[in-house]
Amino acid sequence: MDFLKPESWPRAPGFSWGVSGKGRTVFVAGQVGRDPESGAVADGFGAQTAQAFANIRQVLESGQAVPSDVAHMTWYVTDLDAYRAVGREIGAAYKDVFGKHFPSMTMVQVVGLIDTAALVEIECFAIVED
Repeated sequence: MDFLKPESWPRAPGFSWGVSGKGRTVFVAGQVGRDPESGAVADGFGAQTAQAFANIRQVLESGQAVPSDVAHMTWYVTDLDAYRAVGREIGAAYKDVFGKHFPSMTMVQVVGLIDTAALVEIECFAIVED
């Protein structure tokens, strides 16, 4: 996987400007802060994000992929201020799953999510190199 940065651009803060790779692609549907086995929804934005990351890891593993194979993430959040308020908590949860792997990312604030208890939903795709 190659991380792309136009020569004159600054380093991106916590993500990559672009990613290219060659291999098998694994797509992970939007994951929210709900435990898939118990159905329990994590309490608060940071905890929901941590659960979404854990869910992503499990889906990746079921496709013989690992978090460092993720090439792109799209985040849908219902409240950017709530996201900003727990930045350190989210950073720690991210590091626990993804380490220092920073794919390209997009974040969009939305009015609501299909799971009405969800505050965040994260989808991604991974490239498992040959």
